[in-house]
Amino acid sequence: MKTQKDIYYKILAVWALTVVVAAAPTLSAQDTPQPVNATDELAIRKSDATVETKPENWVDHYDALLQKYVSSKGVKYAAWHQHKADLAKLNSVIEAISTASLKGKTKDEKLAFLLNAYNAWMLHRMLAAYPTKGPGGGGLFGRNKFFKSNELKVGGATTSFYGLENSIIRPKFKEPRIHFALNCASKSCPPLHTSAFRGETLDATLDQLAKAFLIDNPNGVRSTNGGKKLKVSRIFDWYEDDFPGGVVAYLNKFRGKVRFPDKAKVSFQDYDWSLNEAR
Repeated sequence: MKTQKDIYYKILAVWALTVVVAAAPTLSAQDTPQPVNATDELAIRKSDATVETKPENWVDHYDALLQKYVSSKGVKYAAWHQHKADLAKLNSVIEAISTASLKGKTKDEKLAFLLNAYNAWMLHRMLAAYPTKGPGGGGLFGRNKFFKSNELKVGGATTSFYGLENSIIRPKFKEPRIHFALNCASKSCPPLHTSAFRGETLDATLDQLAKAFLIDNPNGVRSTNGGKKLKVSRIFDWYEDDFPGGVVAYLNKFRGKVRFPDKAKVSFQDYDWSLNEAR
């Protein structure tokens, strides 16, 4: 059995990702993601396929689709679903993501790729199921299957939404701001970014998305009693370990001089898993 360190270096060297399919309890809106079960480790191999287009072309195509169909209010699934040419363009983006190589990429370029991969696959799956109430049809059982099924292809590797986030992105990059960039196609999730992520601007973009969700979006933070009571996104509950200084300290990093009291009382919002559709 390979150690996490072995897997980490193998990913960097040959982009042969190792995905763990966790035999965890069924997820609900109240569940914290469960630890990876090493006995369920699934080796995934590098693909010999190559993308015929220039390596970054798919990012430009994906960016154009996002700008056309995504806004701060959500995704225009109905319009996109009716536009067969744009569905085909998204399919081409998915094909490119499925076979892309990260050899020689910087750390920010790799993270940008993985964030784009997660979100593009989410759009692809939602449009394939449309009309739908949300991920997995909106119900708890369907949602658990949706996130944990190994039906994604990323960089020649087979994985799941759960595995991509919790076995690769979170442990490899240790970047809390990814939680404001990944989109789960649900109303309570941080809004889908209207542009593709790019390595050269990733740090500034992640800061922008964090500030937007934690300062301007009530799904991120709702404060009362002069900031002494905070009702925050359930993300801070599920991924508590990603915010080691605590919720209040993390929020204050983005608030400048108008800070919440260090001893503010924190509670968590209910999570709305219904589809993030813009009409």
